[in-house]
Amino acid sequence: MNGLWVISFVTHAWVALRLLPGVWAAAGAPSAWLLGVLLAVSTALVPLAMRRRQGKRTPEQIQRSDMLAWASLTLMGLFSSLFVLTLARDGVELVLWLAGLVGAARVPAHWVELSSCAVVGLALLATLLGLYGARKPPRVKIVDIPLKDLPPALHGFKIAQISDMHIGPTIKRPAMKYVVATINRLEVDAVAITGDLVDGNVYELSRHVAPLAGLRSRHGTFFVTGNHEYYSGVHPWLKYLPTLGVRVLINEHVILLHHHAPIVLAGVTDFSAASYDTSHRTDVALAITGAPRAAVKVLLAHQPRSAAAAEAAGFDLQISGHTHGGQFLPWNFFVRLQQPFTAGLHRVNDMLVYVSRGTGYWGPPKRLGAPSEITLLRLVTATGPLRR
Repeated sequence: MNGLWVISFVTHAWVALRLLPGVWAAAGAPSAWLLGVLLAVSTALVPLAMRRRQGKRTPEQIQRSDMLAWASLTLMGLFSSLFVLTLARDGVELVLWLAGLVGAARVPAHWVELSSCAVVGLALLATLLGLYGARKPPRVKIVDIPLKDLPPALHGFKIAQISDMHIGPTIKRPAMKYVVATINRLEVDAVAITGDLVDGNVYELSRHVAPLAGLRSRHGTFFVTGNHEYYSGVHPWLKYLPTLGVRVLINEHVILLHHHAPIVLAGVTDFSAASYDTSHRTDVALAITGAPRAAVKVLLAHQPRSAAAAEAAGFDLQISGHTHGGQFLPWNFFVRLQQPFTAGLHRVNDMLVYVSRGTGYWGPPKRLGAPSEITLLRLVTATGPLRR
């Protein structure tokens, strides 16, 4: 935690040094003092947003903690934009300065004043728009999954996907109830929850997750762990979810008979699970062991990084989440440094991979350029060659 405080102080101090002189000159001392106080408060609160909550707390303690989480996470989202935009502003200034050395351009007059105010204004606007994007109800995104040699009985098979709900300090029971009601209106054949359902322990969050018991589908609801389940105490959650009628898949599969045609639905633990529990090491090959060769095979895997192993094991479709589609600019450009895909439908040789942008959000209540979704995946017969 001490390291986070040092990083917070250094980064906030740099932003203050780069922006405050320009804001003071352009908008006056009161505006500069207001920005300075905001940065000071942010310096103190942002590290608290990364703190993991442990132990049982009273309802009053939980309420105070949630209010603090709202403040710290919102400031984290604001500072993220301030930091990135300040960095971009300095990059432009450097280019203009270098160009001025050869006579091609020069730094415009009043650049510091105007650009500093622009950075603050754009960061505030991005935070407000992102807050609206995060808090508005997730839309239903319909995606057709074209599979070759799909049995006619499985044409139109519907899977509703929930991913990265992150029930926790800022996402509560009303959001879960909305998701359940929306999925029930879709009349799906199966529901897939691809990890990161919670950000907290069972004691505090079970009543907020409880509406999952109301999910309705032909074949049931299936769950695989995400990395945040391991942060939150995975084993109590794995005991609790079945009481809501949710089938947990831990490197295993079930065979669903749909109009007498089999479909294999498999699930693996999170790609990083072994770091927290060696008995939960992700194992795609084990998940498919014993499955009928000719059946359509669908894998639930929290992280897209499981795709290479899934394709080698003979799966037709992998359903994943984890990335949040980047959640807000510019982080969507950095997801590919860790994951093979950021969002949407992709192909890995003969296997398709769908990556959800997530149903909730993590950390800052901020979504910009990556809308949340409840995904309706429909298996359809491929009418032509699948494109890469």
